[in-house]
Amino acid sequence: MAAVSRTDLCQERDNLMTHKPNNTAIPAAGQPGRPPPVRVKLLRPDAYAAQTHPPDGENKDWWQRLSKALGTTSSDFVNASLLQLQAAARSPFATISETHINAALAMIEAAAPTDELEGALAVQMACTHMAAMSVLAKMDSGLGTDRHIAAFGSTAARLMKAYAMQMEVLRRLRTGGQQFVRVEHVYVNDGGQAVIGNVQQQDTQVEERRTTRADHRGK
Repeated sequence: MAAVSRTDLCQERDNLMTHKPNNTAIPAAGQPGRPPPVRVKLLRPDAYAAQTHPPDGENKDWWQRLSKALGTTSSDFVNASLLQLQAAARSPFATISETHINAALAMIEAAAPTDELEGALAVQMACTHMAAMSVLAKMDSGLGTDRHIAAFGSTAARLMKAYAMQMEVLRRLRTGGQQFVRVEHVYVNDGGQAVIGNVQQQDTQVEERRTTRADHRGK
């Protein structure tokens, strides 16, 4: 386990106490060469209406990174996608959550869309995931009746099923929807036996079975 300095622990504690996001770039596990995902900054974090801006010190190539993450060369598509993410990335207090937007952008960039169709689907997937997690959080709020909890559970299940279907659609878009089915026919003559699976036997046992079958046919 890597050693953690006292300074790092104090910084993490301050971030938690002040509700400030930790902007330190941390390499992805198992992918030391992977750069941190593209991020945005809200003019007023946790506001009811906000515009996205590049994080401090990340003005260079920020818009190009956003476009690449969304798989597009259209500025309108990037702007529309950011507005859609802002509408879906809500905190428990109904304000726009900068953390949720950046988490959604990380998911979208991980999907690596190659065009606007895949980019739109990746945005839908991120929004569906956020909606499902929001509904699941309401189940544990302790404020709802049994009927409300059952309704939340049903809604969350449908959202997670929709997310799985979106993943499958993305896979089909990239593979062309091709499916390969392998069919094998096994023909068994009268009096014969067929075994499907991996069968390992000693040579002596195989020879005994052959002899038994020969005697049976002779009778």
